Amino acid sequence: MQIAGFFQELWAPSFGKATGSLRDFIMPTSYEDAKQITEYLLAGHDIFSVMGSSEDVLGSGKTVLGGDSILSDGEWIWRGDLWFYVWNHRVQLPEEFLTRMRANNYLMPAENEPQLVEIAKYVQVRL
Repeated sequence: MQIAGFFQELWAPSFGKATGSLRDFIMPTSYEDAKQITEYLLAGHDIFSVMGSSEDVLGSGKTVLGGDSILSDGEWIWRGDLWFYVWNHRVQLPEEFLTRMRANNYLMPAENEPQLVEIAKYVQVRL
């Protein structure tokens, strides 16, 4: 299991060493398939749901409902607001994660309950 969007502004240190600051991963242009990537991120399986909203850490003044939630595709986990940063701020994702999405034609893999329960246990002890 890997973390997509493992930026210091978004994840607690209990998850490990972040890849760096979100600001360091802003690309000059959006992905050509940003819409499909965003839809994939929004379609993730719920691991940890948080009611409420998270503020854009890059200062736009916008908030994202459920932004602190954690989603998964069974191999990767990400925050509920990652789609927002990809769509609005052109944030770069790990190439391995993009390859997985594209290989699956941006379709979320079927839910594997035992696998997701293990991921939820991993997340729970770090929150």
